[in-house]
Amino acid sequence: MHVILGASGQIGSELAQVLHTDYTTDIRVVSRNPIKINDTDTLYSADLMDPRQTLEATKGADTVWFTAGLPMDTSRWEKQWPVMMENVINACATNNARLVYFDNTYMYPQTSEPMDETTRFDPVGRKGRVRALITNMLLEAMQNGRVNAMICRAPEFYGPGKTQSITNTIVLDKLRNKQTANVFLSATTVRSLIYTPDASRAMALLGHTEDAYGQTWHLPCDDERLSYTQMIKIAGEILNTPCDFKVLKKWQLTLAGLVSKSVRETWELLPRYEVDNIFVSNKFKQRFPAFTVTPYKEGLSATLKQPTDNNGLNR
Repeated sequence: MHVILGASGQIGSELAQVLHTDYTTDIRVVSRNPIKINDTDTLYSADLMDPRQTLEATKGADTVWFTAGLPMDTSRWEKQWPVMMENVINACATNNARLVYFDNTYMYPQTSEPMDETTRFDPVGRKGRVRALITNMLLEAMQNGRVNAMICRAPEFYGPGKTQSITNTIVLDKLRNKQTANVFLSATTVRSLIYTPDASRAMALLGHTEDAYGQTWHLPCDDERLSYTQMIKIAGEILNTPCDFKVLKKWQLTLAGLVSKSVRETWELLPRYEVDNIFVSNKFKQRFPAFTVTPYKEGLSATLKQPTDNNGLNR
């Protein structure tokens, strides 16, 4: 049986679909308020802050997929992420389940240095330090033989559905709704972005590859990295309409953060928007040469052309 922790998020829900289509129908989806992704899914309500609930949610699992997320709230991250990670590690160790952990890049240096699986952890800010802490917790458990696990790491998302990222929120969602896009700090630096369906497909493939365990993997994204200027030009071609954007300078974001908590929560991420962001996934591509990465133009088209409801929200 496969257990998805955090199945209500975009990655978790897409993973459930991939697993169901390509691998198994024996899937348990776990969240505080779980809903079926596939007709054959079983539902389990659990709070990963509770060790007993986490243990029970993963009982009987062959593989546990840890895709849960938390809102962008630094204090909540500091209080909850380490507890959740320890509970999941302990549950998988007790239940003798393999663990596939979906990770991000917050612990990496925010420089133009290309990032691969050997890049040192040098986090900027409190959220980055939390992500480094919990990843190191899992790495130590793997090295000590407590749990058979792997780490699947992804850069910033873009994509359809409920995908939540800075690029989706301030650029693509606005363009879809015929609004002026916002760009942080620079429109000319290039960005590494991963298409969410690709992230889920790649993670599912890794989780079903025996010799992939015990390692960290960068999930694959298009190596034709785009600047926001290039991305917005492509968006205009897809939408067949001129697309405008404005660059928000650091002083503007600082002022906005004085009254907006959501803007304040992005402050520590800003350095990565001043320089090229180069996420390297050659290890995955060499190991799985048949895996097809979605080109940016195709992914942007699927994202921009999805329907919206009357409130301008994706559906």
